[in-house]
Amino acid sequence: MNCNIISKTVKECRKALGITQQELAQKAGVGLRFIRDLEQGKPTVQVAKVNQVLFMVGLELGAVPIDRERLL
Repeated sequence: MNCNIISKTVKECRKALGITQQELAQKAGVGLRFIRDLEQGKPTVQVAKVNQVLFMVGLELGAVPIDRERLL
């Protein structure tokens, strides 16, 4: 999971919705600290909570194929 992409996307979606971190936390049922950690790209956030937040901004976490040639 690329934490930087998720963190940037959540922050951009939250701002586009015109809500604060506190409001997003309340709507998603998570703590403010979790939203802050998520938006800062903390790599150890809980996937279930990430999905709760993504759901509130109209997204979901999913598995995508890895371009293995790019990794080599």
